[in-house]
Amino acid sequence: MSKTDNHRIYAIGDIHGCLDQLVEMQERIATDLQTNPHEKPLVIYLGDYMDRGPQNRAVLENLIAAKTADLPTRFLLGNHDKFVSLFLDDPGSMHGRSLHWLHPGTGGDKTLESYGVLNAVEQNAETARDLFAAAIPDEHRLFLNECEHSIHIGGYFFAHAGVRPDVALEDQAFYDLIWIREPFLSSDQDFGAIVVHGHSPVKKVQNLGNRIAVDTAAVFGGELSCVILEDDKQWILEPDGRVDCPVV
Repeated sequence: MSKTDNHRIYAIGDIHGCLDQLVEMQERIATDLQTNPHEKPLVIYLGDYMDRGPQNRAVLENLIAAKTADLPTRFLLGNHDKFVSLFLDDPGSMHGRSLHWLHPGTGGDKTLESYGVLNAVEQNAETARDLFAAAIPDEHRLFLNECEHSIHIGGYFFAHAGVRPDVALEDQAFYDLIWIREPFLSSDQDFGAIVVHGHSPVKKVQNLGNRIAVDTAAVFGGELSCVILEDDKQWILEPDGRVDCPVV
């Protein structure tokens, strides 16, 4: 039985408004498919399209276009993507976090700036929310609202942040799927499938056997990364093509 249900899966890590890196990765995937055609390709975006980077609106427009293109795609919701609806519903709330969404450390100010709402800070959150609500197209809200919380294909489970150990994959809480770090990151247990995730930045893709970390900090000066999964094979898609992605 195929570990990927006969798909070839391209899983892309956290984008955070880095449009140029996103377009370059999409071109790499197109080249790989031309060189190595496959009947059932699938691109999975692991979430965190928004915040911190400079071109959040353009990234969302790119992904909306990709959703209706010929190449099949699926989109996970990241914690930063969820902040959009939380802010629109309740702009003054911290939503359980230590920093407000508009704080530069969280990066919502960059998202609003990409929609033309300048100088947004926590102190003018309600005014900024009203301007943002008028600026963000309904299509963008709908796209984010329709992003999936998890995807289970064959022997792989895709989630933005990860899973809670000792909880069945089908019973994972939404909060954990988009926010968890520990005890997930330090767990060496079998989760029931190999978990492919972003959220927790690493210098390079990490394949630990029970999970594969794909967020390589594109917005912090790293690279945008993509892993290729096909049956029992695993590769990293580099600028010059595929390289093996061995368990470390």
